[in-house]
Amino acid sequence: MVNNNNSNLIKKKGGNEKSSPKSQSSVKKEEEMDFKELYEQSLSQFQYGDIATGKVIQIKEDRVMVDVGWKTEGFIPINEIKDAKGNVNISVGDEIDVFIDRRDSEGNLVLSRDKASKVKIWDEIKNACESNKLIKGVVMEKVKGGLSVDIGIMAFLPGSQVDIRPVKDLDKFVGQTMDFKVLKYDRKRNNVVLSRRSIMATEREEEKKDILKNIKEGNVAEGVIKNITDYGIFIDLGGIDGLLHVTDISWGRIVKPSEIFKKGDKITTKILSFDSEKERVSLGLKQLTENPWENIMEKYPVGRIVEGKVVNLTDYGVFVELESGVEGLVHISEMYWTREIKHPSKVLNVGETIRVMILEVNPQNKRISLSLKQTTPNPWEKLKEKYPVGTLVKGIVRNITNFGVFVGIEEKIDGLIHVSDISWKHRVNHPSEYFKKGQEVEAVVLNVDVENEKFSLGIKQIEKNPWDELSQKYAPGSVVTGKITNFTDFGIFMEIEEGIEGLVHISEISQKRVKTSSELYSVGDTVSAVVKSIDPKSKKIRLSIKEMEAPPPAPVSNQYINNTVNVGPNLSHALADVKINNQKKDE
Repeated sequence: MVNNNNSNLIKKKGGNEKSSPKSQSSVKKEEEMDFKELYEQSLSQFQYGDIATGKVIQIKEDRVMVDVGWKTEGFIPINEIKDAKGNVNISVGDEIDVFIDRRDSEGNLVLSRDKASKVKIWDEIKNACESNKLIKGVVMEKVKGGLSVDIGIMAFLPGSQVDIRPVKDLDKFVGQTMDFKVLKYDRKRNNVVLSRRSIMATEREEEKKDILKNIKEGNVAEGVIKNITDYGIFIDLGGIDGLLHVTDISWGRIVKPSEIFKKGDKITTKILSFDSEKERVSLGLKQLTENPWENIMEKYPVGRIVEGKVVNLTDYGVFVELESGVEGLVHISEMYWTREIKHPSKVLNVGETIRVMILEVNPQNKRISLSLKQTTPNPWEKLKEKYPVGTLVKGIVRNITNFGVFVGIEEKIDGLIHVSDISWKHRVNHPSEYFKKGQEVEAVVLNVDVENEKFSLGIKQIEKNPWDELSQKYAPGSVVTGKITNFTDFGIFMEIEEGIEGLVHISEISQKRVKTSSELYSVGDTVSAVVKSIDPKSKKIRLSIKEMEAPPPAPVSNQYINNTVNVGPNLSHALADVKINNQKKDE
């Protein structure tokens, strides 16, 4: 487009000449030459790709006309002028920066406001990178590996350059306007990489100096949880980290700090100590409150019943919180009088409120022993009153072990018949030889041990102890007859009454030398023996077979050898008669 003033200039040049057909044609050509020359002159001060400041002279539906100087006009497509809502945000007379772009097919000068902005921003980017200056931008969105930032053009902020330490939640930065440093740029590839890390490091150093001036033991400090470990919490106080040890979190018991705290949480603590040289700060949380253990003995005397909340369940018991910072342990043995449980979680839940009795308080070790069962009457005391020693009871066999039989007498209370209290006479190898689960048995109460919660029963005590009469029935020297029941290396066991056995030691089997008992007898043989001794307490009877035999004949001297030749047969008969007579006497 050409301004009307330029046309007037052209017209003035040829105005004094006379018109003729020939002259009019040459004049027209001259005017065209002058018009083109003037237009080119107007653009001689600009080059394509330059940025110029122009004035808005007209706003049309599809374009905005801009005077860029020297009476030269160009147009900007209306889309570059409209905002996100479609509104035109400039007016006639406004001065704006434009980019001298190109001519269209009709020879009109095309301008661009967008390109002008981009050229300017690239200049700013270059200047910021080379001069180490800051550039402002708006975080637009989270992208793979970092954030997208609008600094006039879209730039990339890597996640590692967002802060001094890695940041997991990048979404919180979206929409924020912040300052950045340009790490590198590539105009051809339209690529810009930003950093915020070095800016934050500088700010932290300044904050750190101010904080170090104000850090004193006993002061209260606010910070943000930076890291959580099993032994404590690291807290960022603003340029310097402090450690809140697990023992300084609470007056009570803390298992894992991660169960109570989270990274990024704000926390207020007390400064316990500060090493300025090593820049180490020890923090405390429990020190912000009074120590509840100082007057614990007065508040929780032994024997008092109090309420508490179950806070932890373990294999060996239950931890109960009596108040903030004060916990006690209910050992599994103190949970129920008669109920057997494999794990407290089967009967109690975390958060449940229960009544407990104070058994012991140890302020030095910060331990309190509690009891759940002692808040209810002791059923074992009632049991002792109900079943005095000697009472005959009936019950069902609930369990059989190698050491005895458990018999249910009361609900959830079993009595034990020990293997040694099953029979006076029989040797019991295993109770299962005599009992089965579910079998009803009759027994005598031997003892009720309230303190140890034991209920002892006996079956053999229903009858009299036969061993008490044996010492009178079988005096030493008397002869008994019985069957051989067992052989051992040291002798023979023979049953003299049902269930009553005596031992014939190998040295008491025969007057002859005997290597093994089986040389002379077999199991089931009936033999007679002399009672040597009876011990009712240890239930032992010593017997002798060899004492039943006749003593060996006395040795004969040489002077009587000839005489014995004739009397030998007579003597043999005589000895035989004596033996027969002795056996008859025994019978």
